[in-house]
Amino acid sequence: MKSRFSILLAALWWGSLTGLGFLVVPMLFTHLSSPAAAGAMAAKLFTAQTWLSIACAFLLLLFIKGKEAAALSPTAQAAMKYVVAGLLLAVLVEFGVAPRIVSARADGGSLRLWHGLGSAMYLGQWLAAGWTLWCLSRSPRAGAD
Repeated sequence: MKSRFSILLAALWWGSLTGLGFLVVPMLFTHLSSPAAAGAMAAKLFTAQTWLSIACAFLLLLFIKGKEAAALSPTAQAAMKYVVAGLLLAVLVEFGVAPRIVSARADGGSLRLWHGLGSAMYLGQWLAAGWTLWCLSRSPRAGAD
């Protein structure tokens, strides 16, 4: 049962990143009256996504690591590395890059640089979550619990 829950968590993590980053935020910039309003709403949504990512990653680490280390399949061990990478990227974007995007907007600073870096890190988190889902769903023990 734990491995099925792990797959569900990985799917939630990857799916929420996909829906927000590739569907919802582009629609905000298309349909809201001003880019400033769309950006403010997108920032709030990305913050909510960060906390969802943190929760999914921590729970995944608990469920994957909760098994005996010797019993972990190589794919589950690989998944743990990607979970940690995705978790670190989420935290870095939220607490390192996002505040600089806000301050760059306020003083006309290097918005393009910080936005590009944040986008690249979000893409990295999306790839890490996707690879985690791939590893966990391919695991020969995925249906064992």
